[in-house]
Amino acid sequence: MMEVRYSIHPEHAKGFDTERLRNEFLVTDLFQADVIRLVYSHNDRIIVGGLHPVKGRLTLGASKELGTEYFFERREGGVVNIGGPGVVTIDGTAYEIAKNEAVYIGKGAREVSFMSKEGTSPAKFYFLSAPAHKEYPSRRITLTDARKLELGSDENSNARTIYQLIHPDVLETCQLCMGVTLLKPHNVWNTMPTHTHERRMEVYFYYELPADQVVFHLMGQPHETRHIVMRNEEAVLSPSWSIHSGVGTSNYAFIWGMIGENQTYTDMDTVPMEVLR
Repeated sequence: MMEVRYSIHPEHAKGFDTERLRNEFLVTDLFQADVIRLVYSHNDRIIVGGLHPVKGRLTLGASKELGTEYFFERREGGVVNIGGPGVVTIDGTAYEIAKNEAVYIGKGAREVSFMSKEGTSPAKFYFLSAPAHKEYPSRRITLTDARKLELGSDENSNARTIYQLIHPDVLETCQLCMGVTLLKPHNVWNTMPTHTHERRMEVYFYYELPADQVVFHLMGQPHETRHIVMRNEEAVLSPSWSIHSGVGTSNYAFIWGMIGENQTYTDMDTVPMEVLR
């Protein structure tokens, strides 16, 4: 299931109503039993996906949208498991990953499949893929392997721990960066003060959010902000011109992923609070 979405100019986006904003930027229903759900965005040609193997193995194959012989012929990928124990098999090598652990899939991988270790507690693989120009080794990354950052404060309701899983300080990739952010108890804001980065786009994926709670995800240009109401296990596309921050009605976690021409985590254009409108 490969859905294609096209790039949106910020002057167009500011005139969208709620339904149009959600149709263009929100990604829902990522985890359907024994289905591969993929969204191909023309924002830097990122692919966002969910794989939820319950009864058997799911295999990523070629598709018309990619125009290649196999999925990773000209791409790299990253997977974070948010469910029960899972296994990612890359050209015969099996990588077991627990919750919040990741696997980097290098360009040139021909046979890539996903399965759960336990049918009673199936894995949920959140997936991102970017165009790639060079082969780097595939690898499993645990929270211990990750670069860990402590940011924010209780006073600002944004105390959080950032685990940079797929990042230049951890392993080499062509352009893909991914990580997990875990908010401390009773904290609800992420990524404030907010920012943009013209040199890359980003995708946020929210999880660990109770079914009766929501996240208000902020987007749009700093002087022309909008919001999208999001629920558990939904993703949102953030073009390079858009801010990306969120506040929940309860505690939650999220996975961030970036692709573009710069992998420097701190390469961003911070938006002063007095500029936001």
